[in-house]
Amino acid sequence: MQSPYPSTALDAARRAIADQLRDIRRDAGLTGRGVAERTGWQPSKVSRLQSATTPPSDDDIRVWCRACGAEERIPDLLAANRTADSMYLEWRRVQRTGLRRLQESRTPLYERTRTFRVYSSTVVPGFVQTYEYAAALLANIARVHGTPDDVEDAAAARVERSHIIREGDHRFALLLEESVLRHVVGDAAIMAGQLGYLLSVMALPSVSVGVIPAGRARAMWTLETFTVFDDSRVVVELLTAAVTVTAPGEISQYARAFEEMASLAVYGADARSLVTGALSALE
Repeated sequence: MQSPYPSTALDAARRAIADQLRDIRRDAGLTGRGVAERTGWQPSKVSRLQSATTPPSDDDIRVWCRACGAEERIPDLLAANRTADSMYLEWRRVQRTGLRRLQESRTPLYERTRTFRVYSSTVVPGFVQTYEYAAALLANIARVHGTPDDVEDAAAARVERSHIIREGDHRFALLLEESVLRHVVGDAAIMAGQLGYLLSVMALPSVSVGVIPAGRARAMWTLETFTVFDDSRVVVELLTAAVTVTAPGEISQYARAFEEMASLAVYGADARSLVTGALSALE
């Protein structure tokens, strides 16, 4: 059965909670139907909760444990449930108060990270976006997700936190699919400014930019955009969510994927040639 969760770490966390709920039911000598009768739920809900098909709410956990006479298990289960919640953040929930706050919320993580490995198959990474490019991109995000319109402040916050590429002891390894350079965000003038800025950033000693040429033979398929923060976590960006990966084994998988992608990329003059080619195509 295919997992309903987009991360193996999240899937494991959700299944561990479901297993505990099932064990609590069994310890109480109850069937699934017995739990349904005591809680007033449909049996199908009990089945979904203990099979990890549907994640439980905090209230679900409280009701389940009380029905099974296991109130002492509530605190630990709630803590586990909230940890799982933190691994999968719905963009709409995070962005409810506007995009600016989302940009600012990541600043502490960015400032304490020493080494960033970023693979992008979608857009120019936020660390090296111009204000105009960021504003155009965030305006599209706000439109798609129906979030509050604070795009100008959000773009300013994104550019402000990017000071770390020029300050402090940080290192950036950025990998871009060539299609990122060709996808016009905003309009041609905005895209030209962005590509020009990317060329200047490529000269910084703290930044390495690799571009994976379109059409290059490859064993590794195109992945979702992701960022590896040191060796402590990975954030994967999906349309509807940001998945935070903290399991060491899964972080290692992303690190290996990054290295394989890096082996496909070109650097230095060859990478700059691909950027300038995309820039010329805008004229």
